[in-house]
Amino acid sequence: MIPPNPAEPTEPDAATAGLAREVDGLRRLLAPLPARVDTLSGLVAELGETVAALAARKPPTPAPSWLMAPTDVEVTGRLLDELAGWLAIVYLRYPDAVESFPDCWCWHPHVVEELLWLMHAWAAAYQGPAASVALAGDWHDRQRPGVVRRIKATAGVCSRENHQTRPGWPDQVTGAPTVPSEADLDRIGQWWAEAREEPAPEPPPSPESRIGAALRGGPR
Repeated sequence: MIPPNPAEPTEPDAATAGLAREVDGLRRLLAPLPARVDTLSGLVAELGETVAALAARKPPTPAPSWLMAPTDVEVTGRLLDELAGWLAIVYLRYPDAVESFPDCWCWHPHVVEELLWLMHAWAAAYQGPAASVALAGDWHDRQRPGVVRRIKATAGVCSRENHQTRPGWPDQVTGAPTVPSEADLDRIGQWWAEAREEPAPEPPPSPESRIGAALRGGPR
């Protein structure tokens, strides 16, 4: 009987060597796994913190509207009181705002509307959950100057005396405006819904034109 060559592995030795190679390959494959797990765990933790922070934030508060304010004396009084306090603390600290600010500002609904949203834009920029330097910069650079410019253009030369009713004085209209051609809206709505490809219905003559035609002796 020929003895086995010691240089050649027996079948058990070959199986052991193959198993060792497989184990070594698995070890190499799994070696980076703990680090990857740690990284993934960190990302999940950060994501959880971000979601919790977003959930804790209150949604942005919409600015109240003076033009659409409810017919409630307590609500309108509170809106004006809050606005007056903010005007004294913030808005009227700016010289250009003081120069264009009429003393009859609260008699002008559009002026109150402008100032209300500007006050809430300031609060969102400085005090809100999403307050930021960018919002503050936008308030200073664009929003505040825009409101100052519009108030100056529409009410900057007005005064309290203009709102007093006296003989010979022009009336300062501050009530609800009349929408022109409101009586024709049904006809226009029907035309646009059913025959918009055709010419629009001819508007009837205005009362002023009928009166003028009657005075001139023309057709009524």
